Amino acid sequence: MDLEKQKHAPVYEALERLRRQRVVPFDVPGHKRGRGNPELVRLLGEQCVGIDVNSMKPLDNLCHPVSVILDSENLAADAFGAAHAFFMVGGTTSAVQSMILSACKAGQKLIVPRNVHKSVINALVLCGAVPVYVNPDVQPRIGISLGMELSHLKETIRQNPDAVAVFVNNPTYYGICSDLQSIVKLAHAHNMLVLVDEAHGTHFYFHDALPISAMAAGADMAAVSMHKSGGSLTQSSLLLLNDTVNEGYVRQIINLTQTTSASYLLISSLDISRRNLALRGRESFAKVMHMAEYARAEINEIGGYYAYGRELCNGTSAFDYDVTKLSVYTREIGLAGIEVYDLLRDEYDIQIEFGDIGNILAYISIGDRIQDIERLVGALADIKRLYGKDNTGLLSLEYIAPKVVATPQEAFYADKVMLPLERTNGRICAEFVMCYPPGIPILAPGEIITEDIIEYIRYAKEKGCSMQGTEDPNVSNLNVLR
Repeated sequence: MDLEKQKHAPVYEALERLRRQRVVPFDVPGHKRGRGNPELVRLLGEQCVGIDVNSMKPLDNLCHPVSVILDSENLAADAFGAAHAFFMVGGTTSAVQSMILSACKAGQKLIVPRNVHKSVINALVLCGAVPVYVNPDVQPRIGISLGMELSHLKETIRQNPDAVAVFVNNPTYYGICSDLQSIVKLAHAHNMLVLVDEAHGTHFYFHDALPISAMAAGADMAAVSMHKSGGSLTQSSLLLLNDTVNEGYVRQIINLTQTTSASYLLISSLDISRRNLALRGRESFAKVMHMAEYARAEINEIGGYYAYGRELCNGTSAFDYDVTKLSVYTREIGLAGIEVYDLLRDEYDIQIEFGDIGNILAYISIGDRIQDIERLVGALADIKRLYGKDNTGLLSLEYIAPKVVATPQEAFYADKVMLPLERTNGRICAEFVMCYPPGIPILAPGEIITEDIIEYIRYAKEKGCSMQGTEDPNVSNLNVLR
């Protein structure tokens, strides 16, 4: 990485030049630097609204960059050790879908773990590729799904030698990492691409004490959520490529779905955040790791909670662990994760990332302070003292392996009928059901609905999980194949 070049932020610098020029706007957006919408200016400020501009020659164009955006993307590629980088303004969802649409055509096989974000299965609905699922192992104590087991992948490749790519989510939402280097070596030996959902791994590129990054492991493409641990604005992301992939073709795929009116607020935030990470990332993430480890130790001192870390590593399905993730198992204090999530927000004014059936995740990143960590630890101790109870009757499994009988595209577009949830046992699901976050489907189109799954959905609703994906907003009815 060329640190001298990394001091520049070409898009940000071009926007500053535009601001100084006081150009009279006869283009979109129609608020005309905020003059037409004073309430928006009061909310966001003149500095922000003043650079909410349209593509123009001095600012380049995200769909076909030739100047400042191209320069910024090249700096991002250099900072992340990639051959190419694309700025994505549709979130990592857009980057994930672009990876899959670039690698797979209708009818081709994609090897994928089932505990993926909904964006992956959405991409299969769009392109018609056929998923071949590698069901993850489950951690027996805390019930979370683990990473991709190499022996399972070997067997899946043996049975599906015609698959075109392997998709890996690394790290998982809970911080579990797979043996990415071995996965890449195995897939490449069988002429398969490796696509990595690295939404929660931006920081891997900036400290050698963290798990290996996708690009360093030799993966062909990686989707990176800069807006998560990287500090850019929500909805901004990166798609990274190694030199094994045709950059021009991927750009064409991106342009099939990405907006032609890209926000310069998002683009400039990627540019500035890349510069910040390149210049100060190692120091920043060393502090993040220290805060997370401190929090883990303090929470485990409370008793009842289990803030897990590298001790989960087993050399295979949990090959490594992202210690910046503060994932906490709550079931032993008699509360579901979502119940602790609600108490933290409603009673203590603390907003964590998510709570599910048995766990919570507090996202620790470059903007956190040690006093915030102490407040969280104190609140968790209070919750145990005031609300803790016997854990009899609590579910613990976060993942139920599905039975797949149709591709996501076939099931999603098939003739369907809506039935009450309790009458769907044994039917084929035609839509998604998930708690969000984390956005990992409980059911996806093409999967058999079982009594275990129906019970899980009822339980998640009862405990207060935010349920999404169904046509029925109350998730009382499900669309199934006729």
